[in-house]
Amino acid sequence: MLSFLSRHSSLLLMLSAIFGFIFPTISAVVFPFLPYILFFLMLFTLLGMKQHELINLLGQLNIWFYACFHAIALSVIACSISGLLGASSSMLLAISAVTATGSLFATPAIARSVGLDALKAMAMTIASTLMMPAVLYINFLLFQDSNFSLDMQSYIQRLMIFILGPMCLSALCYRLIPHNLLHRTHAKLSQVTIVLVFTFPFGLVGEFRKMFDRSFTHGLSFLLIGIALCILFFLAAFLFYRRQGLDPALLAAITAANRNVLLTYTVAGAYLGPEYMALMGAIQLPTYSLPLLVKALSKYCSPPSTNDMQNKKNSLQNHQ
Repeated sequence: MLSFLSRHSSLLLMLSAIFGFIFPTISAVVFPFLPYILFFLMLFTLLGMKQHELINLLGQLNIWFYACFHAIALSVIACSISGLLGASSSMLLAISAVTATGSLFATPAIARSVGLDALKAMAMTIASTLMMPAVLYINFLLFQDSNFSLDMQSYIQRLMIFILGPMCLSALCYRLIPHNLLHRTHAKLSQVTIVLVFTFPFGLVGEFRKMFDRSFTHGLSFLLIGIALCILFFLAAFLFYRRQGLDPALLAAITAANRNVLLTYTVAGAYLGPEYMALMGAIQLPTYSLPLLVKALSKYCSPPSTNDMQNKKNSLQNHQ
């Protein structure tokens, strides 16, 4: 069963968001458990990675350059476009919070599910998350009044729980558990990680459904904004990194479009306003539709294999 779910994870991620929208009551029940699920998702993902390689990646400038692009450059682009289109100050605040947000902790599991480098995705996720408080603070200065303060203590606690905690536990597992046994069990753990990811779109979209119940037009407008943001993040990163190759471009694109809006809400929810809560739910469906898009782009943009070219050549010869 786990193998089936992992094999069809790209489609099931999108369906999870749809089912959460259809069943908002059940979605609301799942929502409070998401932080705990987040911890185990990080732990299971890290267990399949060599810690020293992850730390080495975090020491590379290109990872931190990506983090600056993820948070700073995309904040400037998204907020500038929104301002030119006449977005209200409260909507600009919500959009600026989304653009400051680090990548989903589920990104490595999603990257693995579409055949991309999960270790590099993890390094990019951690770097963009560590960039978040500074960029969020600056965005608040620009779009909020001066009477605010970020809950930095809460944010640091969450960094320790969701990043340092799983890293330390996984390092301990590598030290205490024989590597052969750990590698044998990791194949199953990697299937569990993608199953845990299903809970996020399902649990976060329930509040968005309530907006649709109050006003269909208002809900649809937020959905369109969420789709536009995801497309902007994805295309900007894909085009910027395309010269490095297809896989790096797709990895940057899916990492840029995946946003850990739940963590941002936990840290600064009191200052984000109601628009952010609605946008947090609206962005789920386009975000979790991206794995299907990545698979399609990878297939479309990849050069034909030797076997494909030979088969095509044989077919032409037979036709002649």
